[in-house]
Amino acid sequence: MHPIAILGAGIAGLTAAADLRRRGLPVIVYEAGKTIGGMMASFKDPAGFTYDFGAHFVNNRLAAALGAADICRPVKHYGEAVHLGGTSYGYPFGLLRAPRFMRGAMASRLRHHEIATAEDWFRHHYGEALAEAVAIPIAEAWSGTPANQLAPSVGEKMANGALKTLYLKAAARLTGRAVCIGYSHERPEHAGIYHVYPKGGIARLLEPTLAEVRHLVKLESPVEKILVEDGAVRGLRVGGETIEASAVISTAPVNVLPELVAGSDALDHLGRFRYRPMIFVNLHFDGRHHLPDTMLWVPDRAMPFFRLTETPISMPWLAPEGKTLITVDIGCAVGDERWTMPDDALAALCLDGICEIYPHLRSKYLGAGGIMRTPIAYPVYRMDYEEDRRRFARSTGIEGLYSIGRNGEFAHILMEDVHCRTLKRMDEVAAYVCPPFSTDRAVADLKKMGRLMAAEDAETRESA
Repeated sequence: MHPIAILGAGIAGLTAAADLRRRGLPVIVYEAGKTIGGMMASFKDPAGFTYDFGAHFVNNRLAAALGAADICRPVKHYGEAVHLGGTSYGYPFGLLRAPRFMRGAMASRLRHHEIATAEDWFRHHYGEALAEAVAIPIAEAWSGTPANQLAPSVGEKMANGALKTLYLKAAARLTGRAVCIGYSHERPEHAGIYHVYPKGGIARLLEPTLAEVRHLVKLESPVEKILVEDGAVRGLRVGGETIEASAVISTAPVNVLPELVAGSDALDHLGRFRYRPMIFVNLHFDGRHHLPDTMLWVPDRAMPFFRLTETPISMPWLAPEGKTLITVDIGCAVGDERWTMPDDALAALCLDGICEIYPHLRSKYLGAGGIMRTPIAYPVYRMDYEEDRRRFARSTGIEGLYSIGRNGEFAHILMEDVHCRTLKRMDEVAAYVCPPFSTDRAVADLKKMGRLMAAEDAETRESA
């Protein structure tokens, strides 16, 4: 059997490789970069502040599934707030205590709405006042797209029942842990599922999985082409060499697949799919607990950012004692004014914005830490390709080609859902490369192959 080729060595790619290997299937992972982990990276600057590349939410159930529970510590508190008109409101119940928002939400539920866009969804579920003041401005800043051009599925991803939220918030108070609320859609959340963080940084979460498959990963090996013939994958080209493959699993952003695939135009429509570029600016301050809660949403369109996060409120070990870190999220476009702005000017812009909300922070400012730019932070669910998006979620349309991970699925999913959905997709891959056997001899052959591969793995690890 030809190996199954996996593009990318992030959480999805490594999860896929480990799962298929446990099934006794031959696998090889091609990683374009010099390191493993994809966007799961942490940095510690010279001043002693630690920050991740983007926001990562890990719960104890995911840590256990990855074999990393013993290196994770529980997060005792996590909460969100919204800054609006000079006042901060706890999310979601603080907003609903405001009479105009509560009246609007109740009145909206009594009216019939035709829900064709994300704007319609927000107005129906939150009411006119809350949609106009909070939901729509944040969605537009985050996506870079008018809400009436976004699909309703944007709102559906944000939905969480009020009773369930109330129950989980009460559980967090009773247990003294940051109980997860709305971070997993594939598996149920309850009082026993809470946020954790790996000692030493987010990348350590992958260490147990990597130990299983490290010898299968080829670094600095960008895939040049995925070769398709008669509507099915035949192999790929890497470093000028053609390699046969029984299946190909991609974690690459879906809008690059049309350029990668040779021999079929079935994926050309994916070139229209768009990801929102983001800039994350990390600012250092003296003191701590400057924001009302860990994450602060800022729906003011005049501000250069839409979200502020003070991670040391939840994870105090990420900043030196008596100091804190505030991460500023800026939506942008590659090559625009913000994207090309020098780092010192960008930090000054963010500081000015923060000080409009909290003037006292200017005197506590210690300087900027890392500033990170990514062209593919979030998938944007635009109406003009929503049907194509839903179709792609079911199948790539090419036999033997699978797409996994947040970027590969073009889906608003967080880490536990990435892990769960990857494992489910591997059931499909295994069924494709090894259809149900009709003879005992075939079953015996597969078991023998699995034993041989396990022996090879052990020998490789021993020699390493």
